[in-house]
Amino acid sequence: MRRVVLAALLVSLAAPLAAAPDLEDIDLDAERAAIGRFQDADQRLQDVGWKIIRGNAEFCTRVIPSIGLQLQDLASYGAPEIARAALGLSGDFAVETAARGSPAALSGEFTRNREIVRLERLDPNEWDAGERMDWQRLKRAHDHVDAMLAEHGGITIGFADGGEARVVPVDTCASRFELMGDGRKAVADGERVVIGIEFPAFSYPEEVFAGVVAHELAHNFLRHSEWLDRNRRKRRNVRKTEREADRLMPWLLANAGYEPEAAIRFMETWGRKHDGGLFRARTHDGWDERVEFIAAEIPLIRELMAREGKADWRTHFRRGIDPDKGLKKARR
Repeated sequence: MRRVVLAALLVSLAAPLAAAPDLEDIDLDAERAAIGRFQDADQRLQDVGWKIIRGNAEFCTRVIPSIGLQLQDLASYGAPEIARAALGLSGDFAVETAARGSPAALSGEFTRNREIVRLERLDPNEWDAGERMDWQRLKRAHDHVDAMLAEHGGITIGFADGGEARVVPVDTCASRFELMGDGRKAVADGERVVIGIEFPAFSYPEEVFAGVVAHELAHNFLRHSEWLDRNRRKRRNVRKTEREADRLMPWLLANAGYEPEAAIRFMETWGRKHDGGLFRARTHDGWDERVEFIAAEIPLIRELMAREGKADWRTHFRRGIDPDKGLKKARR
């Protein structure tokens, strides 16, 4: 019986193999299927994330040009040689996802696992790679793409099959989305939204799943990480930021084309099973209280959408914290 290593999930689950495995002993079909399942979840995250950062771009304080392309670096897997064999690649860089509706997806050029050999004038495969499961080279590649888009208003990407594509960006809120190969948590660090592949909301309908993405993005858009760094991560401070992120959720969903009530559906669906009841973290309100805070925002959102066609949260959203608290006042 052929051995199954599940190379895709080794990205964050297992230690590097001591020696390269004999590929004849590996079930490459199973490996390919495992990678595909991971990429399916990543595609869903990128699709929803793109809709929200694109739909809210005019209200974000930090905006960047983006094409909606997510790369993969096989050197960051726990077993790169197995992943290459399973996907039929000779190098390490390929398309992971192109977010639905993004310039990358609309070009029709960025099909899943299409091998990449050039990002403008540079071949990222030639950059030194660290230890297995090292994410830094992939981050460098995404940073390079962002720099080219900002400096040149577009990027030309070359493929191993001889083709190339020139892609022009559109403005989006500044945030990246990363799928973890394990875990049931969703977190935001100010620059990224990171969700574990076992997070329950991946099984929800898209508009309900979008609720968790919007909640984490709200933390980034409102700069909660920076605010907590300045004002200490006391329980009451964290609770204030969580409440504010809940309240901004329906605003972000409305601008992305989802029903703002989907934020309520997310909290009800997730909260009834996973809130923790008496044992929940005191940094969060109870799920039923959170529903009430979310619902209180919807009449104003509906009014703004009917009158202006958008929910301008930068102007109309009532902050629950003082965003300038803890900032040093400029010397006169």
